[in-house]
Amino acid sequence: MIGVKQVREVKLSAWQNTYYPELIRGMWVTTKHFFVNFFRFCGRAVGIKTKRPLVTFQYPEERRPIAPRWRGRHRLMLRPDGAPRCVACMMCETACPDKCIYITAGESLDGRIEKYPVAFEIDLLRCCFCGMCVEACPEDAIRMDSGYIDLGGMSRSEFYMDRDFMLKDSALTTHSQYRGELDGVVVTRVDLLAQAKH
Repeated sequence: MIGVKQVREVKLSAWQNTYYPELIRGMWVTTKHFFVNFFRFCGRAVGIKTKRPLVTFQYPEERRPIAPRWRGRHRLMLRPDGAPRCVACMMCETACPDKCIYITAGESLDGRIEKYPVAFEIDLLRCCFCGMCVEACPEDAIRMDSGYIDLGGMSRSEFYMDRDFMLKDSALTTHSQYRGELDGVVVTRVDLLAQAKH
């Protein structure tokens, strides 16, 4: 049987009802951070080193370090023979919660591969960068580790990526979104699945 819990209503004073205490406390935190960072920046400008580094990066001259498992702009991978790894199985399109991936499949001339993507498009304006497409791909054809953090544009058309655009970035990095190096040993998704079964 489910019991009912009685909750006592907290009465606030007239001073607390005005929200001034929280407003003052919030302004104090903001002002404190402003002056601390201001004096650190001035000290750094004249060559004085501080114990804690500045939080602010002087972008674009200084780039923030990107974690190996960071999810960024998508890229398609190539086979050793130069053909796209994608076999147009539609698993990434099916797994995408935002329905932002559009694939048109064509019959492959290679006897080992049944299909290939005639068109592969991703709408970055709809994408939530969840990585479900990377997880669903059985061929490791799509990755989100391009390292590009500049996702700005002047028109909507700049946010539609086609197959050729994503293939340009295929040789950027060697690590995959879901492959990490732990203690010098490269752990793949297949290794993790095998460990989970035992």
